[in-house]
Amino acid sequence: MPKSAPMTITVPLMNFIKVDGKGDPNSGEFQAAVSLLYGVAFTIKMSKMGKEQPEGYFDYVVPPLEGLWWIEGENFSLEDRDIWCWTLMLRQPEFVDEKAFEWARQSLAKKHPEYKIELIRFESFDEGLCVQVMHKGSYAAEPETMAKISAFITENNLIDAVSDGGKHHEIYLSDPRRGKPENMRTVLRHPVLQHPVLRHPVLQHP
Repeated sequence: MPKSAPMTITVPLMNFIKVDGKGDPNSGEFQAAVSLLYGVAFTIKMSKMGKEQPEGYFDYVVPPLEGLWWIEGENFSLEDRDIWCWTLMLRQPEFVDEKAFEWARQSLAKKHPEYKIELIRFESFDEGLCVQVMHKGSYAAEPETMAKISAFITENNLIDAVSDGGKHHEIYLSDPRRGKPENMRTVLRHPVLQHPVLRHPVLQHP
């Protein structure tokens, strides 16, 4: 987890379950996507109680919700909520594969036919070199923290990949339904590229 000052990190390949959508996160579509993700995630986690436990299963805590955000054909802006595109996702343990995912997906569909089960998918994500920072406070105050990331990227001669097809990435460590907005913690992350004319690598945070 990052601190309040920006840092570089190389994020390895990881597996996720994902749901895509568009528009304001206060919409019903967004909330339905969250419910679908957690429905499948907890079906996999609680497989330990039945006969369909995946090979290599170990007990674990379901990781926090993550979101990738972008605007089609435009530079990303934290203010233009109505035209946001998003991918919500939950990281999966190493033992989860396509077979385990499909079993969980179909099991959830039988118990909750109201879910649009066709919207969820299992996919690997290799984010690579990024700059990230811990944002403390409300979502509305994120532009102030993102200014730190932008300054860090410029000072370290990096290129912000969000302007070239990358995604603004958030990891939600706090539940907005509980506690005060000023106490919420959210990891903000942007993929970056090394400047092609520079020969010296950026020092990685341990």
